[in-house]
Amino acid sequence: MAAAVAVTAPVALFTAGPALAAGTPAAQTQHQPTYAELEKAAADAEKAYEKAVAAEAEGRKKLEATLDSLDSDTHPLKAATITADRAAKEAAGAEAAAEKAVADAEAALEAAGSDTEKAEAQQALDAAEADLAKAVEARQEADAAAKAARTALDDARVAAVREYGVVKDTLEKARETKEAAEAALATAEECVRENGLTSLAVGLPSEVVAGTTVDFTLRVTNGTRRTLAVDPLVFFHADSEGRGEKNPLEVQWSNGSGWRTLNGSEPEHIARIDTMKPGEQSEVKLRMKVDSAARAADAFALFAGDASDAYRPCVLGPMKRYDFTLLPAGSKPGPVDEAEPGRPGEDDDKRPVTAEPGKGTGAGTGPSAQGGASRQAATGTGAGGSLAATGTSSAMAPLALTSAVTVALGAGAVLTLRRRKAADNA
Repeated sequence: MAAAVAVTAPVALFTAGPALAAGTPAAQTQHQPTYAELEKAAADAEKAYEKAVAAEAEGRKKLEATLDSLDSDTHPLKAATITADRAAKEAAGAEAAAEKAVADAEAALEAAGSDTEKAEAQQALDAAEADLAKAVEARQEADAAAKAARTALDDARVAAVREYGVVKDTLEKARETKEAAEAALATAEECVRENGLTSLAVGLPSEVVAGTTVDFTLRVTNGTRRTLAVDPLVFFHADSEGRGEKNPLEVQWSNGSGWRTLNGSEPEHIARIDTMKPGEQSEVKLRMKVDSAARAADAFALFAGDASDAYRPCVLGPMKRYDFTLLPAGSKPGPVDEAEPGRPGEDDDKRPVTAEPGKGTGAGTGPSAQGGASRQAATGTGAGGSLAATGTSSAMAPLALTSAVTVALGAGAVLTLRRRKAADNA
């Protein structure tokens, strides 16, 4: 039988407590497993389970083969049982014959007439009784031998079943450990909302004239109590696209050495910030060119921060929506106020499918925010982050991008909902 497989996954990782919100102080996380540790534990538990499954199958085959062998008359233990049973049966027959001989001798003694006949009958009875005593002793010994032989056979069967039981128990423990590891990993993969991770536009005007270019800044602030890796999320849309017209907006962002253009059809992650400590700000320069042929239309921009840390692969900052107006070429609106951030609509809080955090048009593919963005300590930010809401996931992408829905934006651009469970807290 294959040796019982030890369950090596560190079960303590799965019982250390629920996965932490991104705002949990570092002092409270020192005994918590990291996401990487949970991933490794889940992988180790899966391997241990697979080995246990194979060992159980091997053990079951060995058990069946052993029991079949023990049931064969040619097996030494079974053969010994057969021989001992036969001997016990023969001894019982000899005892019965000896008992009959004693009874016959007693009858002969009673029937004897002369003293000589009586003496001879008494001798015959004494001999018969001696033979009976030996037969009884032989039968007892044969019965004991038969019982011992049967016990040895039964013990062999029990030992085989117990050996398989150890392997079966190992499989059950491996299954429990695997399920616990998967549950712990799934909990850690759930998206959490962090209101302290803010993304605000600075310098985006509330009115933009066709044929002009405006420069503005995206300011990302880590107002949480954790060091995060952050992927800023941006999206721009003009209502004129809904009339079948080409997108009049061309938006670019600076990576420090040049300008990169957004695809304009869906939200994108840009300017990945690999390490953003609590209280830090990072600014990304953007510019928006409006086609000179653009007609008057309403437009909006969406900004948010997607992040992760050692304990949570999916941390979502609140999304902000900036509404602005496109004016026909030649318009002279005079002094224009900046667009004000507002809450996004129901269909605005989204995450892209193809431009996952760390994989978008600028995330992790060149100079990060350190090259195209300025860093400074945050001031006037809110208190340390707190868990605003959680979302669930069945399959984890780097920063959790899952179920897709089609949202009617103009001609029907396809966007994917940002996972959420309690969007009111965003």
